Amino acid sequence: EVQLVESGGGSVQAGGSLNISCSVSGLARTGYWLTWFRQSPGLGREGVVSTHIITRRSTYADSVRGRFTASVDRGVTLTTLYLQMNNLKPEDTATYYCAASIRGMDGTQALKSQNYDDWGQGTQVAVSS
Repeated sequence: EVQLVESGGGSVQAGGSLNISCSVSGLARTGYWLTWFRQSPGLGREGVVSTHIITRRSTYADSVRGRFTASVDRGVTLTTLYLQMNNLKPEDTATYYCAASIRGMDGTQALKSQNYDDWGQGTQVAVSS
């Protein structure tokens, strides 16, 4: 069973930075996509950045490209997914979720929430103007 636990959210002023992380356990197979999503109240879940655990290639949403950077630290039993968020804007305010999928897909498909079955509980990020 895949388990994902996010941490590191908080409040920051516009232009500031935050780093959030997601501890992932139970990855019994290789080839997983690990992806950050976010959801603001009243809106759908938006794919932020997808990363393939083997190739380490990441695909970013246009809204965050150049400001956010995803990285993966793969251990023997625990994998950690990071998201470094720079130059934060008020519109980045959301609950951020990490998710895992073993499905064969490209980076763009990996940004779609319907392709994921395993999710963390979310961590809140608030950016004030």
